Amino acid sequence: WCAMLNIKKILLPVDFPNPSLRVVHQAAALAHHYHSEIVMLHVVPPLSHGKALPEDAPKLTASELLAQAVQEAQNNLNQPLGPEFDGLSIQRVLAKGDPARAVVQTAAEEKADLIMMPSHGYTFNQFLLGSVTAKVLYGTECPVWTGAHMEELSVQEFAIRNVLCAVDFAPHSHKTVSWAAQIAAEFGARLTLAHVTFGVELWGPGGSYVNQEWKEDLVGAASEHLEELQQTMGTNADVFIGSGNVPTVLSQAAAQTKADLLVTGCRPYG
Repeated sequence: WCAMLNIKKILLPVDFPNPSLRVVHQAAALAHHYHSEIVMLHVVPPLSHGKALPEDAPKLTASELLAQAVQEAQNNLNQPLGPEFDGLSIQRVLAKGDPARAVVQTAAEEKADLIMMPSHGYTFNQFLLGSVTAKVLYGTECPVWTGAHMEELSVQEFAIRNVLCAVDFAPHSHKTVSWAAQIAAEFGARLTLAHVTFGVELWGPGGSYVNQEWKEDLVGAASEHLEELQQTMGTNADVFIGSGNVPTVLSQAAAQTKADLLVTGCRPYG
């Protein structure tokens, strides 16, 4: 299935001047745990030369503006890091071009074991993912760790006590479960496998109602598949089975299991 989880190199794209402190904090904590090297990447996008400038600013050519943006980014990238990075091996990389493409290319060149980047809260493919994060997620074979970009959430102590693994019974499910089971074992966390069946509500006279027989059939079949999967994988996880809208039900499962981490499979384009 999945090779033994061995996170030796973490790619950490940062967005100056407002890097996501939560993901940066989590990357440092994970790097300490796995003794990983962190590759800190900042990308200067092509549109940087079009940023607003004061009216009295000297007129600069596009190439001069881009050079200015690159120098500013380099200065930001070279700033001292917080104490949580003490003792870690840090490589700083500056790239120019499309951010998503640069992240995917750098991950391949550096042979990263994990990409850690924030989500900026835009809906994409029914999940709460930023457009750049979504493009990276669907453009690389490397696992992507992401978290909601919410300013009001303070940096919390890094802890993985409960892992929720979404299973859809596709061919990649074994790899997904393997990754979730290994990280749960690594941190001594409780593992829950979750599957969401089709909705079982039917509309009729007087409103909607649940087809109980259909629900029992779907839940029964899902239970059997999960049991077979666990026997194959050698896991003994808790099980959560729900019906309806996948993101909504997974959110309910995450709340019910007090999940710190949700692991879900994804197939790259092509």
